[in-house]
Amino acid sequence: MVRHHQAGWMTGVSLLLPITLTTMAIVLLTPILPNLMAEFSSVPNHEYWVPMILTLPSLCVALLCPLAGMLGDYFGRRRLLLFSFLLYAVVGVLPIFLHDLTHILISRVGVGIAEALIYVLSTTMIGDYYKGAARDRWLAAQTAFASVSALLFIVMGGFLGSFGWRIPFAVYISAVLMFGLVLKFTWEPASAARPDDEADAAPRNLSWAGFPWRTMAMIVLITIYGSVFFYTVQIQAPSGLAELGIDNPLRGILTAVASLGVPLGTFFYSRLSRKWPVSRLLLVEFALLSLGFALMGKAGNVPGFLIGCFVNQIGAGLLLPTLLVWSMSILSFEFRGRGTGFWQSAFALGQFLSPVVVTFSAQHNGGLLGAFMVLSIAALGGVAIALVASRLRGAAKMEMAHG
Repeated sequence: MVRHHQAGWMTGVSLLLPITLTTMAIVLLTPILPNLMAEFSSVPNHEYWVPMILTLPSLCVALLCPLAGMLGDYFGRRRLLLFSFLLYAVVGVLPIFLHDLTHILISRVGVGIAEALIYVLSTTMIGDYYKGAARDRWLAAQTAFASVSALLFIVMGGFLGSFGWRIPFAVYISAVLMFGLVLKFTWEPASAARPDDEADAAPRNLSWAGFPWRTMAMIVLITIYGSVFFYTVQIQAPSGLAELGIDNPLRGILTAVASLGVPLGTFFYSRLSRKWPVSRLLLVEFALLSLGFALMGKAGNVPGFLIGCFVNQIGAGLLLPTLLVWSMSILSFEFRGRGTGFWQSAFALGQFLSPVVVTFSAQHNGGLLGAFMVLSIAALGGVAIALVASRLRGAAKMEMAHG
């Protein structure tokens, strides 16, 4: 018997909230990293192994998102998403009870597996349920929500960490709440033509026929390139402020204020996306990123540096939903999970590469402020990328028209 559903506001919220779990995986624990380093200081090479408690989930996301998309296309998005919430909750809280660093690292691999599934499947289901402007709004809201939740998790992690390094891991149990919301307000969509009908069986979609390989490859490359810039301010701004003489507590607060440019950029995207083509959006976004980096590198004082951070983050807040919505717009129901997995893997890879790129630039350009100037020039390359993207997209439209 076919059951019909309505994708309302609570459906969108239930798929929006899981993005906080992917943010939580690393940001919540950042304030307690010194405590973890002290706790496992007797472990050989702990300087290398302990930070992996934070970074292993992101590496898993970069590697496993395409597989998560394949599984979603074959077995169905909803059932795997529900399973991933339970997995996330169980392995997420395990470090509260574990005492061996190796065991904790293994549990963090489990978090990364669950995070990859959550990240891909919740986004894919937004693409399944919503179309046009409604889909663009919900996908853009993911960016703003992830940014704001990151600021909250930094504060929460610092507060809870004051009671002991194990306490922040208890927050991972919140995945059970996500499980309840998705269970109540979502369903397994039957097809692209009938997304409001509940599927009677797993879709078993594994065919690659019609997959937009060329356009998807272009979007993936732009995403890796852009996400390196996206995370730079959030990761490096405290160190930049330190070079300008700001003490520790104030650095975090000022970085949080500057990062509010991301949700503001997302708000601008919601107003511009239906009027401007992707090429124009990319031109503006990379120009803002470049201008922000230039202001940061040349400011010489804290107010100028923060203005640069804020301008940069507006560009970042515009860029992420542009790329995500662009990728979603070319993916049909049959391989939407796989395409979303490729895109999110690319974004996670950029996150992983960002500190490597900045550190290398800083070492060869007189420090972090010099690195920001190099990044400003590199971001200008996005203008050329936008022009190429515009040409290729036009060619793809002509190809489809003659196909």
